[in-house]
Amino acid sequence: MRICTFSIVARDEETGDLGVAVQSRFIAVGAVVPYARARTGAVATQAYANTAYGPAALELLSKGKSPEEVIKSLIASDRGREERQLGIVDSKGRSATFTGKKCLEWAGGIASENYAVQGNILVSAETVEAMARTFEGKRAAFPERLLAALEAGQKAGGDRRGMQSAALIVVREGGGYGGFNDRYIDLRVDDHSEPIRELKRIYTIYRGIMLKDGEEVLLDRRTCSYIQKRLRILNYYSGEINGKFDAKTRAALRFYMDVNNLENRKAGKGKIAKSILDYLKNDKKRKI
Repeated sequence: MRICTFSIVARDEETGDLGVAVQSRFIAVGAVVPYARARTGAVATQAYANTAYGPAALELLSKGKSPEEVIKSLIASDRGREERQLGIVDSKGRSATFTGKKCLEWAGGIASENYAVQGNILVSAETVEAMARTFEGKRAAFPERLLAALEAGQKAGGDRRGMQSAALIVVREGGGYGGFNDRYIDLRVDDHSEPIRELKRIYTIYRGIMLKDGEEVLLDRRTCSYIQKRLRILNYYSGEINGKFDAKTRAALRFYMDVNNLENRKAGKGKIAKSILDYLKNDKKRKI
């Protein structure tokens, strides 16, 4: 079965993060197309996808091969190469894209510094052109630039069969949960009528709960009073509303954060992540 889709592989020139964003009229595209390794590269293998390309490409990149050299090496002995499509970016921002002659129209890609975009069975070339323009012109966090490129590709026509699934992967050394791996972001929408919109919704939730980056607020008297009031309403705090980040308030907030999987967020030493305050504001639940 062909993975007829459009994707972007990219490197963030500021952080060195590497990522892949992809959408397709194919179930669970995130389980097939994207591969990435921190400080190494990102790969999208699609069309009549050869999933062996992903791990093999990352291994070759780790040995210093350029994306162009990697593609030449991968397709050299592959009898099905003319049905393959592949995009690669490495940790230096070098990129390459390949589209076999037998990929179904419209099929093609664009490779430039820090990114490559590619797609097959598209409405037109405007899909990858819009993705390239958007990624280059967007001023936002790297994951949001990837999502914006995906959204722009869809608005420009996208997969001419429609939509079904989408995925976003961003890798950063030590960026995974607890710092144990490089999976900074790994989100998938496997079957949905509007997968890109759903992926953006999930990313927004994930960013607020799991990502360490973000705005911080001073734990002043007003903020502490607000925290105490919200925790009291939610039945996590029974102490005095005194505007002090004292031991009882700290313990109640820590328990609340543990229950709601907010342990990656900062709270203490005079500051608190704004995302925690936003979560408290929108929480309609009661204590477990």
